[in-house]
Amino acid sequence: MDTVSLQSRRIVSGMRPTGQLHLGHYHGVLKNWIKLQHEFDCFFFVADWHALTTHYEDSQIIEESVWEMVIDWIAAGIEPSAVSLFLQSKVPEHAELHLLLSMITPVSWLERVPTYKDQQEKLKEKDLATYGFLGYPLLQSADILIYRAGQVPVGEDQLSHVELTREVARRFNHIYGREKDFEEKAEAAIKKMGKKNAKLYSNLRKAYTEQGDADALETARELLKGQQNLALGDSERLFGYLEGGGKVILPEPQALLTPASKMPGLDGQKMSKSYGNTISLREPEQAIAEKIKKMPTDTNRVRRTDPGDPDKCPVWQLHEVYSDDAQKQWVQEGCRTAGIGCLDCKGPLIDSVCAELKPIRQRAEDLSAHPEDVRRIIEDGNEAAREVARDTLDEVRAAMGLSYK
Repeated sequence: MDTVSLQSRRIVSGMRPTGQLHLGHYHGVLKNWIKLQHEFDCFFFVADWHALTTHYEDSQIIEESVWEMVIDWIAAGIEPSAVSLFLQSKVPEHAELHLLLSMITPVSWLERVPTYKDQQEKLKEKDLATYGFLGYPLLQSADILIYRAGQVPVGEDQLSHVELTREVARRFNHIYGREKDFEEKAEAAIKKMGKKNAKLYSNLRKAYTEQGDADALETARELLKGQQNLALGDSERLFGYLEGGGKVILPEPQALLTPASKMPGLDGQKMSKSYGNTISLREPEQAIAEKIKKMPTDTNRVRRTDPGDPDKCPVWQLHEVYSDDAQKQWVQEGCRTAGIGCLDCKGPLIDSVCAELKPIRQRAEDLSAHPEDVRRIIEDGNEAAREVARDTLDEVRAAMGLSYK
């Protein structure tokens, strides 16, 4: 089953609270969120429970990190009026769905997630032999499925998490989607499509179930997505009925692959707080200038008159992010012929980074001066998220026989 129904325009993405953000976050995640917020129905959340999986011993730092990060989100260009911004822990439905999904998820599925062993290797100094750490990929699945998101923006390293989510949704639908009188309800729903569309749907379903025609399946899905007169429950039944299954309670999300971040750190490695090579989004201009001036350059260029090789210089990596073609050509020719010095090369970068961060820093200062406004934004987002999450959980409970009416 590969079904994304009416929720196909909904996107969910989260970020662990790490305090003030840096250029790596901006170019790697936030710029993409800013673009998506005007194209999709977006739910962006602070993954504070996920922070506990690796920082449960120093959890007192989480609260301040949460508010600092949210301020940077909004300052960078995330519009609260266009998206739902919320805290994971303020939507307890995430936790309940995680619990319910854990009842049907094999332990082996969690142990094979690539990041499980990778993180244990990278964070050897931490005790990660906990149930919470083993289960965090399933909590991620609950984060996505509780909103019945159609797409999840991820980098290549997170594709395995989306695939796990799809498998969990598929298993849940297989176990609990066969409601009583399912086929009768599905046939009744077909009639609501109108005579012409009902006949087309039935023919396409027959072509897929009897002949395995994948094109017919895709055409039928598109037909259903355009049926505005169907109730959500009927639509979910017909998506499941297409493939000979049951009602689609939890649609399988698709990975929306995001471009790999090209933002290098000040030393040429990936920009990361753990490497101490970052420029924060609120960095003062003087500090930006000092950091870039101190950046290492081509070690073979000892004297001003020595020619250099930009490909061996971390400064060139920043030019690839910030400079236009003319500027890049100037750097290449000037460096290789010793026509410019290293400080000359760094000057335009200082100007570009300062120009990019000035409005973000100013907005962050305004938001920091009015913390009550930030909290009100999150409170509104919490309630908007809970409204959607409650609806999903009501269906999940009913499917599992836990509604107790």
